[in-house]
Amino acid sequence: MIKPTGSLCNLDCPYCFYLHKGELLGHQSNPRLADDLLEQHIRQYIEAQTGDEVVFSWQGGEPTIMGLAFFEKVIALQNRHRKPGQRIENDLQTNGLLIDDDWGAFLKQHQFFVGLSLDGPQDLHDKYRPTKGGTPTYDKVIRAAHILARHEVPFALLCVVNRDSARRPLEVWRSLTSIAGTYRIQLTPCVEPRTFKQRAPNLSDTSAPVVGAERSRPEHPASIVTEWSVDARDYGDFLCTVWDEWLAHDFGRVHVNLFETAVAQSLGLPAQMCVSAPVCGKALALEHNGNVYSCDHFVYPEYLLGNIRDSHEGDMAFSAKQVAFGLAKRDSLPQYCRDCSVLNLCWGECPKNRLLKTPEGEPGLNYLCEALKRFYARVQRDMPMIRQRLAR
Repeated sequence: MIKPTGSLCNLDCPYCFYLHKGELLGHQSNPRLADDLLEQHIRQYIEAQTGDEVVFSWQGGEPTIMGLAFFEKVIALQNRHRKPGQRIENDLQTNGLLIDDDWGAFLKQHQFFVGLSLDGPQDLHDKYRPTKGGTPTYDKVIRAAHILARHEVPFALLCVVNRDSARRPLEVWRSLTSIAGTYRIQLTPCVEPRTFKQRAPNLSDTSAPVVGAERSRPEHPASIVTEWSVDARDYGDFLCTVWDEWLAHDFGRVHVNLFETAVAQSLGLPAQMCVSAPVCGKALALEHNGNVYSCDHFVYPEYLLGNIRDSHEGDMAFSAKQVAFGLAKRDSLPQYCRDCSVLNLCWGECPKNRLLKTPEGEPGLNYLCEALKRFYARVQRDMPMIRQRLAR
């Protein structure tokens, strides 16, 4: 995950897990990935790949702030350092505010895949995704979606499911699927501990509340999570409701990351998402200053692996520290998870969300456990029907 502008963004989303990183890590006020670091990254990243496909992921902050000239340089450098026979692809996560026809033409020409952030109906989107000046952005994002569709740029809609949107599942789903050009939707649960701006999640906190306790609810005055975090009960309702709608009307038409990987895993195939896999550690984050961190969600001082000026990215990716980080997802699972009937679909979800204790008092249980158990039970219930559909 490349952060060419660090945490710099033209939006001021209250639920964003990355906006505070500049202050936390002492970044400069106007961060930019320098040309020499850009080339070092592209060269090292390509050198470290053993397969025929190399995928660059550009995120932020807001990466389009770098401008088109920066990404034209990216393409030139990728072509310069490409190994014989390699296929290089790029994906770009954007809020869409700067997307215009010039961007559309460039993204189409160079076959970028785009993730476009949109949180459902206008009122839900504008509540949590305003500009720095507090103005709404929904209409601008819809305009960006139309531009991408007109230029035939493949894109997915990334929807953050927060405390409010989780209570309106069908409205959210139908508003997303009504947008022309949409065939992929990514549902991302909003879960942030109250202390996320100061320190990394404490995965072994013995003072954490037990699953189902009042302090695990975002509305509680002493909650462990922010007030905008999704309530696990609501998230369970949201996933089950949208799953039923998807299965009835959009199966085979709209790709939903969580749903597709649940079906694949139920068929004995590997997970398509790191959060659903037994181990993690492959989604390293590169900051604008060359620092590399264990994960996009663990950009905290204690998860710093090094800097590409001093160490090769390939060495950092397979360092003992990073291997231990990735294996800890599996090895730190509480017994409650190991005994669970849907372990092979969940694997404890993302370690950053392991904020609760099990009913037996063991720390390391995922905040979304209640929701995920309900959802995966629904998947298991419907798999016989899905197998019949796939066999046709």
